[in-house]
Amino acid sequence: MNDLKNMIKWISVILMTVSLGIAQNESEVAVVPADTTKDPGLKPGDLAPSWALMYAPGKFEFSKTWTVERDQKLRLFMTQPVRHPVVLSFFATWCKPCMKELPHLENVYQTYKDKPVKFFLVDITEATRNNEGYEDSPKAGPFLREKGITIPILFDTRGIVKERYGAKTLPRLFVVDKFQTIRAVRQGFREDEDLEGELSTLIDELLAEEE
Repeated sequence: MNDLKNMIKWISVILMTVSLGIAQNESEVAVVPADTTKDPGLKPGDLAPSWALMYAPGKFEFSKTWTVERDQKLRLFMTQPVRHPVVLSFFATWCKPCMKELPHLENVYQTYKDKPVKFFLVDITEATRNNEGYEDSPKAGPFLREKGITIPILFDTRGIVKERYGAKTLPRLFVVDKFQTIRAVRQGFREDEDLEGELSTLIDELLAEEE
């Protein structure tokens, strides 16, 4: 009887240890406050929703300048005829897991910034500022400059693009190929993953693909 009790005790300890290990390896995520977005469940192989986002007062960046479906022409094909893969990461300045992910993205950006691939951070800080407890969130531009992040920032002030991509939790990272097809989706940040290595490998593959 004692042997049975001891066996049950040890099994319980083992299960608890495994459970804790799994918990420690789970992605760290920040939940977007008061979010009623219906996540469309975008996954690799899906068409990436197109967008137009402001990067400075009165100035906009368009996804179709860089990537469109195979049978379409780029938005500025006469002056910008080269298709680019696009790395798009949704973040907010109040998002702690985002702050852990950003230095890794910055390292990859520094490696590829002179190659035909585009990196954009999509800031939703302003779209969430009216929620209780988020009123004093730092503005993205100055906040990230202080942290040494130089990746171009796009401002989703009304959360429209966030809704199209279903970014209910942060950070949310999408990698889109030259033909507007999603090739990778990442939710949250995990300390035990090689984000820089995996992202670099995928970007190399996308750059090597023929148009």
